[in-house]
Amino acid sequence: MTEFVGRTVEEAIETGLATLNLNRDQAEIEILEEGRTGVFGVGSRPATVRITARGSAPAPPTSAEEDAEMETTSTDQISGQEPDSDHGVVASTEVGEQGQKRESATLAEESELTMEAELTPLEPVELTEEEEVLSIAQDFLQNMLNLMGLKTQVEASVVEPDENNREQVFLLNIEGEDLGILIGRRGETLDSIQYLVRLVVNRYLHNWPRIEVDVEHYKERRTLSLQRLANTMADKAVREKRTVVLEAMPARERRLVHIALRNRDDVYTESVGEDENRKVSIIPS
Repeated sequence: MTEFVGRTVEEAIETGLATLNLNRDQAEIEILEEGRTGVFGVGSRPATVRITARGSAPAPPTSAEEDAEMETTSTDQISGQEPDSDHGVVASTEVGEQGQKRESATLAEESELTMEAELTPLEPVELTEEEEVLSIAQDFLQNMLNLMGLKTQVEASVVEPDENNREQVFLLNIEGEDLGILIGRRGETLDSIQYLVRLVVNRYLHNWPRIEVDVEHYKERRTLSLQRLANTMADKAVREKRTVVLEAMPARERRLVHIALRNRDDVYTESVGEDENRKVSIIPS
């Protein structure tokens, strides 16, 4: 009884039958894992089957039986020879042939053991929910960037909840050269990539963990810049006693401005406008 894997169930069955030298009528086949395809090779799982020979197959001759047969043959051949000088030559030749057969049998056994070791599936590794999210997200993103012809490396980490983030964040940071193309105007391209990654993770895990995709810590630098801008404009609004309206920003950046000023007692913030023209207003209290 042996388990075999393949990209599909049919491929796994064909591999197993060929390895065991059986046809379908001679085998009991049990499908252990149907397998599934992935997106860009991410999330795929091989098919696994268990194949058992029906009835009892004749056992292959042991090395001892082969040696006994060789010795019998050799004795018969030697006993039929004339007792002259050629007798030693014949016996020597047959002994050499026996040695070659033993060596061939040994090599065949070693080859069979090696093949069995290669075909034996590895025990599946159980991943935690966090590890599974990171694995799917990181693999998909890295494969997509490779297909785009970009030389990059995706670093994955988990950011635990804090005063600014109420939920766990799975952070994927892309490192490489000349990656401005991945950011786009106002970070729109980066937001689209992030949305794709979230869709793929949801497809396989059926939930929506918070995943952030960054490029060379662009969002981190942008966050610090927006925090400084928010406080500078808040000081201006208080000093001049008038509302200050910031430039149009995507939802993520507007949220960062609101968070940066929410603990100040001298100002409050509101979002105004629609769609791409939505902005943050800073209003003195």
